[in-house]
Amino acid sequence: MPKYYLAKAQLSDLLTELGEGATLPAERELAERYGVARETLRLALRELLLEGRVRRQGRGTVVAGPKIEQPLSLGSYTEGVRRRGHVPGRALIGLERFAADAEAARELGVERGDFVWHLERVLLVDDERVGLESTYAPTALLPRMDQDFDPNGSFYAYAQEAGGLFSGGGEERIETVLATPREALLIGTPPALPMLLLHRRSWDPDGRPFERVRTLYRGDRFSFWTELKAER
Repeated sequence: MPKYYLAKAQLSDLLTELGEGATLPAERELAERYGVARETLRLALRELLLEGRVRRQGRGTVVAGPKIEQPLSLGSYTEGVRRRGHVPGRALIGLERFAADAEAARELGVERGDFVWHLERVLLVDDERVGLESTYAPTALLPRMDQDFDPNGSFYAYAQEAGGLFSGGGEERIETVLATPREALLIGTPPALPMLLLHRRSWDPDGRPFERVRTLYRGDRFSFWTELKAER
């Protein structure tokens, strides 16, 4: 069995013993305790980091809590995080209007060249940066978004209140990616940390598209679940 795997198993036991939020001993001390080279220990710690078992804090490493479970539903990020007992938040990166290209026009049901909002925000959980969200919506449906939208609030709540837009359905696709250098900088993670990328498109009860969302979630902090029903 590889030495790093044995070290990882021993570290896992240590994490359980220490408990959430505890600081791990220094790498040199752990390497001596388990009889492995520091490079081997770092490999074991890296795997635990990618799995979300530990996280970096300053110059040290601490035991991480369980991953945040988000349901795959038409509800908002804000609602999902609150249901799990955490405090959701967002930090505004930018809100701009641009002319839709062919792809944006097709997905949002507008003409090419029509104006579309692009809202970009960093996602927060208990003031920790955990993701990056880009929302696209037809300007004609929400003409005053740059004037009366609260960047810390829910886009769905605003769309209902300001535009009378209610979700009647949607589609979502999930894939694993690595963040670009800019995305990693905004989220505050190493570029090598795996991310969960969700693509969502929603429409109202009449089948009219009103949003397209691209969201990056930290793979070490989030998991997703849904309920499955057997087909007859």
